[in-house]
Amino acid sequence: MIVPDPQRLLRAMFDAAIAAAQPAICLPPCLPPPPKGRTIVIGAGKASAAMARALEDHWPGSLQGLVITRYGYEVPCRRIEIVQAAHPVPDAAGQRASERMLALVRDLSADDLVIALISGGGSSLLVAPGPGLTLADKQAVNTALLRSGATISEMNCVRRHLSAIKGGRLAAACHPARLLTLLISDVPGDAPLDIASGPTVADPSTSADALAIVARYAIALPAAGRALLEGGAGESVKPGDPRLVGIATRIITAPQMALEAAAQVARDAGIRPFILSDSLEGEARDIGKAHAGIARQVAVRGQPFAPPCVLLSGGETTVTLRGNGRGGRNVEFLLALGLALDGQRGVHAIAGDTDGVDGVEEIAGACLGPDTLARAWALGINPRASLDNNDGHGFFQALGDSVVTGPTLTNVNDFRAILIEGPLRP
Repeated sequence: MIVPDPQRLLRAMFDAAIAAAQPAICLPPCLPPPPKGRTIVIGAGKASAAMARALEDHWPGSLQGLVITRYGYEVPCRRIEIVQAAHPVPDAAGQRASERMLALVRDLSADDLVIALISGGGSSLLVAPGPGLTLADKQAVNTALLRSGATISEMNCVRRHLSAIKGGRLAAACHPARLLTLLISDVPGDAPLDIASGPTVADPSTSADALAIVARYAIALPAAGRALLEGGAGESVKPGDPRLVGIATRIITAPQMALEAAAQVARDAGIRPFILSDSLEGEARDIGKAHAGIARQVAVRGQPFAPPCVLLSGGETTVTLRGNGRGGRNVEFLLALGLALDGQRGVHAIAGDTDGVDGVEEIAGACLGPDTLARAWALGINPRASLDNNDGHGFFQALGDSVVTGPTLTNVNDFRAILIEGPLRP
């Protein structure tokens, strides 16, 4: 089977994945009844403003609140204040808003209800440095973590123990009010602790765990940060803490749901989808090579799946920076995939971040086809050199193959789809 327009089909799958994770669809069914007392809304993340709007549109009683979202992701709300701040490296706007949020939930009663709207990106947007630390310290550590190749779970462990708001501390500040956290997951395995570094859930990890991660990746810690971890003052709120009794946490959408929406688009086009995993981790270029091996086996051998088919996967890979190019983990994956496929006929792919930002640029990802490498060489672009320089955006943008969505107002992490026509011979 030859697909008439492979790139269009792949883009339709990506768009369906994003649409399935929109707060307006998945949040309203999860709302509780109004409380006897006040309703306070707090939150942070790339989807938090859209979540706040969905809550406002479906909430029957009075409410007030404050949420922090990434610059450009603001959604107008009437009763909930939306503050914009920096991502992926925190800034002063995020720090000021985080301090105001902590003040907002002080002195609540057991009759009050706090609804926390948390999504990916909240780790940098919720910034309240631990004792002795400055914003500049947090910025330096965050930048080093992003460049280190550490997993999202490892990065968030360090962040939790250098913070005055993450690792359950925001939940503890809400006590004795009832607390409901509504989460949009952007992490492999959907662990609430790792979504925005778990500001409203208990944290079983320790400062010693954070120190081990710092040593593993040779992260330079400011003196105040090392003292915080070594002295134990950076310990987060642990399971069993009485301030967390009775809190409720619910994931309202996650990468698996987005992949299933994309799979339905493939079925509607008469192509069988196969979801490999919603929680892949590891170096983006290594994941790309592994996917290429599977895709080639399908295309040439018809194993383990017979073509035509689509291979879908999600999760969050990492990039260890070796060069100074413009890139992100999705285009790094895609460039490595293309190099390993080496022009394999009948194989097309798309990879993108569902929040619309791969790396630090307003580019979601890119598309790849059998002719991608040949077109690059014709323009004088060396694909291997581009990968070595972590220049995925530069590579695909020069070919006109970048995928730009604009702010998607949600975030369920990476999306990858490989379309294999066939059966074809090499």
